[in-house]
Amino acid sequence: MSDSNLSDIEIEILLFGKWRFNTSWEKITIHFKDDMTYEQTRIQTFIFSKPKEIIIGNKFTGVWYVSERKLHLITKTVPKSLFNFKVPLAFTVSLADVIASLGSMFATENYEVIKINDSKFQMMDKNRPIIGIKIKS
Repeated sequence: MSDSNLSDIEIEILLFGKWRFNTSWEKITIHFKDDMTYEQTRIQTFIFSKPKEIIIGNKFTGVWYVSERKLHLITKTVPKSLFNFKVPLAFTVSLADVIASLGSMFATENYEVIKINDSKFQMMDKNRPIIGIKIKS
């Protein structure tokens, strides 16, 4: 993996593409796009977390950026959620998307970039390392 001399822009360039992260409770796939948006799929592997997946869904989209060696994910939409129904107002509103957007203003996902190269990515989430592998597509 790389050393810590990479700039934020170099880290962003290395992140472009699809990555797989496996934790003890979930399998995560994130596709980082070059327009600074992302698509994320989270599959819960811990049986007691499955209801959470059913309620809030497992697919998310949003915007991302790197600042001071930290990856920031800001959720914008929750396309497949039990609560993503349309509320008929003067215009159509998806309730889950509104909640996700409001929630991301207060709780952006932040991960410290430890090491990265063109095939492996190690980041830190609340004192817990997460290792990702780039998916060739």
